[in-house]
Amino acid sequence: MVLAGEMLMNTTIVYLSWNVAAFCMMAFDKNRARKRKMRIRERTIFLWALCFGAIGVLAGMYTFRHKTQHRAFVIGVPVLVIINFVSVYFLAGIGQ
Repeated sequence: MVLAGEMLMNTTIVYLSWNVAAFCMMAFDKNRARKRKMRIRERTIFLWALCFGAIGVLAGMYTFRHKTQHRAFVIGVPVLVIINFVSVYFLAGIGQ
């Protein structure tokens, strides 16, 4: 039987890892953009953000100054951050 504390810690590690990967994805895409090579699709970036990676995508946007001129990203990613937090709130059972 997995203890609640251990489960919370594992979930936190997965969440943080996913956001670090999303941050790295933004760095990779920015690098590819500079080299004018094939890039990551915008819908893929949004999908990562929707699937609990919005913090990493948002941090990557402003750290690497990537996609900050696109209205869809400037508005959409912060909205996805809120959706991520609300989802975690209810999935964790806090909002019952």
